[in-house]
Amino acid sequence: MQHIAETNSGIADEGVLDIANQQNRILITKDKDFGELVYRLQKVHTGIILVRLENLKPQSKAAIVKETVLKDGVKLEGTFTVIQPGVVRIRKLKD
Repeated sequence: MQHIAETNSGIADEGVLDIANQQNRILITKDKDFGELVYRLQKVHTGIILVRLENLKPQSKAAIVKETVLKDGVKLEGTFTVIQPGVVRIRKLKD
């Protein structure tokens, strides 16, 4: 797994999305702005997981994200997924 802040500190959200697409990676983020890029601006993406687990410890967040990726795997490709306490919403965008 690559953390964008380690390689491209200060990069704009569109740049982050471009890198994820170039590397054919699903983007895991807590930044809701990616929803606007995908839904309003209709930016192409390989897949985005929006993590909305604000009041949990980092280890708990990581475990929930890992469990989701292991459970849903390929279903996450090309989707906008939101992980919240007790619920995972996977939305495939219309072509």
